[in-house]
Amino acid sequence: MNATLHWRYRGGVAARALAAIGGGYLLSSTGSYLLARLLPLHRADAVTLATMLAFMVYPCVVMWVFAASSARRACAGVGLLSAAFWLAGRMA
Repeated sequence: MNATLHWRYRGGVAARALAAIGGGYLLSSTGSYLLARLLPLHRADAVTLATMLAFMVYPCVVMWVFAASSARRACAGVGLLSAAFWLAGRMA
């Protein structure tokens, strides 16, 4: 196996792992923040429901990161969605 190809593959897996772990946490926490602000419930109920839903979002993000066609697309998708959720939460 070519050494360059070997390290490129390992780098892609490492980038996906970082995007899945860190980006998944960032995306689920910003989504939880946005949802807690938008739900028409009492504050404690909205936070509890949004947090429980974030526990369902995180594994879906991890699976999507490893199913994406490239590591660059996975990182960009997670980053852009996190930024969009954060901005929408700040405006809400």
